[in-house]
Amino acid sequence: MDTSTILDMKNKITPQDLESIVRHQISLLREQPELSGKLPPLMIWGAPGVGKSSILRDVAKEAGIGFIDIRLAQREPVDIRGLPVPNEDSVSWLLSSDWPRDQASRGILLFDELTAADRTLQVAAYEIILDRRLGDLYRLPDGWYVVAAGNREEDMAVATTMSSALANRFMHVELHESPPEWVRWGLQNNVHPTVLGFIRFRPDLLFHQENENLERGWPTPRSWERVSTLIHNFNISDRPELLDKLIYGLVGNQAGVEFLAFREITTRFADTYELMTNPQKKIIIPEKPDQRYAFCAAVAYHLWRGNSEEEETALLSGFYRIAMALPSDFATMLMMDALTGNRKTADPTVFADKLYNHSGYHAWAEKHGKAMRARMNRKELT
Repeated sequence: MDTSTILDMKNKITPQDLESIVRHQISLLREQPELSGKLPPLMIWGAPGVGKSSILRDVAKEAGIGFIDIRLAQREPVDIRGLPVPNEDSVSWLLSSDWPRDQASRGILLFDELTAADRTLQVAAYEIILDRRLGDLYRLPDGWYVVAAGNREEDMAVATTMSSALANRFMHVELHESPPEWVRWGLQNNVHPTVLGFIRFRPDLLFHQENENLERGWPTPRSWERVSTLIHNFNISDRPELLDKLIYGLVGNQAGVEFLAFREITTRFADTYELMTNPQKKIIIPEKPDQRYAFCAAVAYHLWRGNSEEEETALLSGFYRIAMALPSDFATMLMMDALTGNRKTADPTVFADKLYNHSGYHAWAEKHGKAMRARMNRKELT
C-alpha cells in the first residue's frame, strides 16, 4: 500500500499538536484505564529528523511516566515474541525484558522505525501493537499508550509498505516541522542563540531536502540541535576551521555556508550580556534584518539566565531598554520569546508576571502594544 493512500493533507500536525494529542491520550488512560483496549494506537508519519521520538520522550518525562523505545529495524522476530525454551515435553517462553511487568505502571511504548522493519518484524509486532498482548504469555499494562513512528516513501529513507490489516488499526497523523514552534522549544532547551536566530531568519532551512545529498548531512530539526550542542561544547580554539567542517557535516554545504556567514555576524553581539546589565552602555540597533535576528536571539538567550535576583533584575531592565529601541515588529517578537521563558521553573506564568510587573512594561505597551495585539490576533508567534 502506498503511503499516499493512508495520509491526507487534513491530518498534518505540528509538534505542538502531537504533544497535545499524546498528553490527552495518556491522561485518558490514567483516568480510565479500562479504555486501554479501545484507544487506537497512534501512527506518526514524518521525515527523518523532525523529532518524532524526541517529542514522545519529552512528553513522557514531563508526565513522570515510563518511556520504552523499540527500534524494530534493529530487532529479530524472536525479540518481540520471546525465546522458546524446551521444558521436558513442553515449551516455555523467555520474554524480552523490554516489556513492562508492573501492571500498575504507566508509560509510552514506541515502536520506532516501523516502516523500516521488514514484513516478518511487522507481523511479529502485530499482536502487541493491536491487541496489547502476546498470546497468553504477556499482557501490556493498561496504563501504557502504544505509538509507532516511521518515514514516508518520499523521504528517500528505508521504508517497507505497511499491510492494510496493520494500517487500519492505527490512528494516523503526519508530523511536519514548524519553525516558530521549534524556536520556542529551543528557547526552553538551551539551543544556542546563533542557531535560533538563523532559523528565525531562514525558517525554510529548518528542514530542507531539495538538492541536498541525503546520504550526507542535511538540515533537519535534529541536525540543528546537534549544531547547537557542537557550538556549546567545541573547545579547540586553535583550530576554529574544524568546527566549520563539522557543521557542514551536520547540515550539508548549502545550509552550512549560509549558517556560517550568519554566525560571523553574531560575533558582533558577543557583549549582549554586558549591554543588558550595564545601563551606561549605548544601545545601537543593527540595520540589516539578519543582524537584528541575531541580536534579538542573543537578548532572549541571556534574559532568563541570571544566577541571582539582582542579576535577573538587571537583565530585565536591559531587556526593556533594548526593546524600547527596537522597531515594533522585532520588539513584539522579542517579547514573545521572553514570555516563552525556559525550563528552570515548571510554571510558565512566572515569566509573564515578571515581565508585566516590571516598571518598564507600561512604556513598552504604549509603544508596541498595538503591534503585539495584531500579532497575537494573527497567531503569528514568529
